[in-house]
Amino acid sequence: MTSRKPASTPHGASADLTSLSHNDVTILAETFRLLGDPSRLKIMLCCMKGYTSVGDIAETLDLSQSLVSHHLRLLRGARLVKGVRQAKQIFYEVADQHVNQVLLDMAIHIAEDHNDE
Repeated sequence: MTSRKPASTPHGASADLTSLSHNDVTILAETFRLLGDPSRLKIMLCCMKGYTSVGDIAETLDLSQSLVSHHLRLLRGARLVKGVRQAKQIFYEVADQHVNQVLLDMAIHIAEDHNDE
């Protein structure tokens, strides 16, 4: 995944999403593709609770530690999670409030009552 510098938008101002470059749109699509995998999304939801270890995530989700580590490497590369090393263990959490808010907003959106359909 390609990394880039964040767009320079004044704090609190909405970005003009129609002015995103082709590269920015590609990165955004790749980010959503990463979150489209159910296992990675479940890992993200675990990380929303605060710092948690690979072993705890693997146990909670009934996945192998190597698979969880692989998914976390991809999520970390996309700047969706961050890790903090304590001795020989790394503990992960959601990278920042923006990522947390996107996941929370989408969870609320799918849980809404859609009477208009």
